[in-house]
Amino acid sequence: MPVIQVNGKKVHIQELNKGAAETVVMIHGMFSNLSVYYFNIAPVLARRFHVVLYDLKSHGMSERAADGYDLDSMTGDLRALMDVLGLDKVHLVGYSFGALIGLKMAMHFPGRIHGLAMIEGPDPADDRTRGFMDAYNRDSLEHYFNTTKVRIGRRQLERSHRMYEFLFSQTSIKKDMLAERDLFADARLTALAHQPLLIYGNRSDCLEAGYFLKDHIPGAVLVEIGGDHDLPVQAPEQVAAVLMRFLVGETMTV
Repeated sequence: MPVIQVNGKKVHIQELNKGAAETVVMIHGMFSNLSVYYFNIAPVLARRFHVVLYDLKSHGMSERAADGYDLDSMTGDLRALMDVLGLDKVHLVGYSFGALIGLKMAMHFPGRIHGLAMIEGPDPADDRTRGFMDAYNRDSLEHYFNTTKVRIGRRQLERSHRMYEFLFSQTSIKKDMLAERDLFADARLTALAHQPLLIYGNRSDCLEAGYFLKDHIPGAVLVEIGGDHDLPVQAPEQVAAVLMRFLVGETMTV
């Protein structure tokens, strides 16, 4: 299990195709882990790129933390991870809250990224965001493993349940996430130096956020794929194909 020290905490990472010239860092969403990319999407991107996956704090096999789930802290963790790995500039791919971490990075540190792809990034001001958080429970976790056909033992599943219970009951995660309500109102959004790729499910409750970002970020391209907020699990092949086209510099169309 590869583990590195980032801002004084142990962070679990996985790397694919380390010899490639360019790097893609993939950020999972809250209450998820790097496996959302590892089995289906990351291997496709690794045909051309060095791919770095990491578990956010208190997620997967990374060290637990009681606080620091706001976007500034999470972006600071991402920058520190890049520094530890010697990565000056990378492509960023973020899913759900991970997409917001990527967006914050692009807004504040544009010189550290080549480009940004956001998958199902929610509007933090939308009250339905709270619903996404509340929807993660024991049943949804088991459904995730069943849907992805990941083979997991009962002991590992129980360990994952304990992680979710810790996040909900012993950390500042809900407060920190909901404190980001003004992100889409930040003036730096409309002055973004990058032209991001926006990937959303055509039945997703977050799709309105995708429309908003497309209208307010110059040059942003929105691609809709059949599915809802669980798009990387529901349509990994399509997501990977769209990401690859974007990362290699193909002209993206709606």
